[in-house]
Amino acid sequence: MPPNHFKKERVLAKEQHVARRRSLRRFVRKKQKGIPDRLEKVTIRHCAIGDEAALSLLGQATFLESFAGMLDGNDILAHCANQHSASVYLSWLKQSTFGLWIAEIQPGNAPIGYLVIAPPNLPIADPRADDLEIKRIYLLSPFQGTGIGKRLMQEALDHAKHYNSRRLLLGVYSRNTNAIAFYQKLGYKIVGERKFKVGHHEYNDLIMALEI
Repeated sequence: MPPNHFKKERVLAKEQHVARRRSLRRFVRKKQKGIPDRLEKVTIRHCAIGDEAALSLLGQATFLESFAGMLDGNDILAHCANQHSASVYLSWLKQSTFGLWIAEIQPGNAPIGYLVIAPPNLPIADPRADDLEIKRIYLLSPFQGTGIGKRLMQEALDHAKHYNSRRLLLGVYSRNTNAIAFYQKLGYKIVGERKFKVGHHEYNDLIMALEI
């Protein structure tokens, strides 16, 4: 086959690759362009009994989405089944020491993120009687980086101030660099470590704190 034929094939393949990349960029820009309008339709409300099914579904979806490719798959599935059941969330909703919030988007009030605040259960060197823990905070990936996560964190801060807590604590997987960076931008600092069991294995978490 003549050399020019191979040259034409390479040129054509390169052009097709460039065209695909341009198409992908246009698609991403189009999606991003529509996000601000959608964010105006996102509301965050305090949860009540009856929200446990939505919280369970959202908890499992966001945990799987966050850690697929990071943690063992069977561990993720076991954790979702055991720790994100509707009964777990219902038990928290029944306790006055827990606070739960859910972010919803219109139309239809579809759940996209949630927050759980609880009495602290973290191995730190200097526990305080008025500490509070951000036990869970998750947001579906299409809405990350849009400001909704910060709104949820502000709910946690407002709640802590209302109850005169002087420190917020949280645990985060040590390899989840994006989450760690997000918390650090909000003023959280690393104050310790812990082992966190997911399924049948233990993973290393960082403990972070915000002085209020």
